[in-house]
Amino acid sequence: MSKHSSRGGTNRQRRGKRQDARGLAVETLIDILEDGAYANIAVHDRLQQTQLSGPERGLFTELVYGVARTRQTLDWALSRFLNRRLDSLTPAVRNILRLGAYQLMYLERVPPRAAIHEAVELAKVYGHQGVAGLVNGVLRSLLRNLNRLPFPSLAAEPVKHIALKYSHPEWLVERWLAAYGQEGTIRLCEYNNRPAPLTVRVNTLKTTKEELRRRLVAKGMEVANSRYVPEALLVENWPGLEQVEEFAQGLFTMQDESSMLVAHALKPAGDALVVDACAAPGTKTTHLAELMQDRGKILAFDIHAHKLPLIKQACRRLGITSVDTHLGDARELPRLVPRPPSYILVDAPCSGLGVLGRRADARWRKQPEQLRELPELQLAILTAGGKALAPGGVMVYSTCSISPEENQVVVRRFLAENPGFVLENLQPYVPFTPEREEDRQLMGEGMLQLLPHVHGVDGFFMARLRKLT
Repeated sequence: MSKHSSRGGTNRQRRGKRQDARGLAVETLIDILEDGAYANIAVHDRLQQTQLSGPERGLFTELVYGVARTRQTLDWALSRFLNRRLDSLTPAVRNILRLGAYQLMYLERVPPRAAIHEAVELAKVYGHQGVAGLVNGVLRSLLRNLNRLPFPSLAAEPVKHIALKYSHPEWLVERWLAAYGQEGTIRLCEYNNRPAPLTVRVNTLKTTKEELRRRLVAKGMEVANSRYVPEALLVENWPGLEQVEEFAQGLFTMQDESSMLVAHALKPAGDALVVDACAAPGTKTTHLAELMQDRGKILAFDIHAHKLPLIKQACRRLGITSVDTHLGDARELPRLVPRPPSYILVDAPCSGLGVLGRRADARWRKQPEQLRELPELQLAILTAGGKALAPGGVMVYSTCSISPEENQVVVRRFLAENPGFVLENLQPYVPFTPEREEDRQLMGEGMLQLLPHVHGVDGFFMARLRKLT
């Protein structure tokens, strides 16, 4: 969060009279939608500053992330019943309306009368009686017309229909329609609009999956085995990180299943020298160390100095000593590494189009220009890694994107320019049993593309490359 956003949020919080889930949601949405704060940071900061717990905490999180995801649809629906422009209202009133509309349109468990009443009460805090009347009138009109909202025709205008109905940028919908068809695009958008599953990676250096499961269940959580990763658990009824001392004790790390598969794709030997080229915040770095039983040496590089402490902090919490952090641009790896490593992970900077469901506001920050610019950076980092790698060594390239330009195309370009490398079958390394023939073929070739709407996990790409000479 920027200094401006943080300062503005603090001032508003002191001025506001509502410290319940809805009151705090309005303040947090102003930080995100008006001041440009990142949703995950704003929500975390607000929860740290307040005493919300139990159902109120869950409602606050649902409201903030839900409004951030569906902002485009909410604004369009509200504009049907306003006699002025939505952006002519104050930030507080604008977000009170969004909050009320979200509950009416998406939260079946909240009675409509309660949603409208709470919005009107909030309007009284931030404005005069006339403002409360406006909020009441607009939301009641929306409620009466919920089943008659004039969405564009799916048959005649599929891009506009899906973009508005499922609240995604039109340029993304257009791309996905070409790649996945109408049904696949709708399923992908629906996946992105649901709360992301919560998955933890068991720290096998400190505990076992069975012991961690027992401890989490004892706290009232529902715990199930991962579908894809042996050291992962799926968790429901999560009470909040500060309520789970096992995290501070270093018994687990929060990580999606697809992201965990990347370390398995590299599968470094226990005593090897490993380079993580773009390591911060250290989630995959520490997973590599755990798979190596904290033996060997991992050199964790990142171009941002302020992110290196995140890696060190994660290592301390997890009890890992085999990781050394270094400031450096991954495009200069041959100069940075003291000797050629046997393994390199290039988890490249990417568009993040595979994790939009996990980052509520991210879809509105993405631009199509990124898909033209990022591949050149990705190829440059992969090329530098290839030069630094020892002969016979293995390099894994990964992104949290579902864009072919950032994934298969980058790998193909690298192989065309570096004939001393070959793709290596992923199936012996990655604990993922593909059901689709196309996934089996791609894994046999040496690549894996996970899709949220197909595999039920974050969108991730990985490729395993071996250097022959």
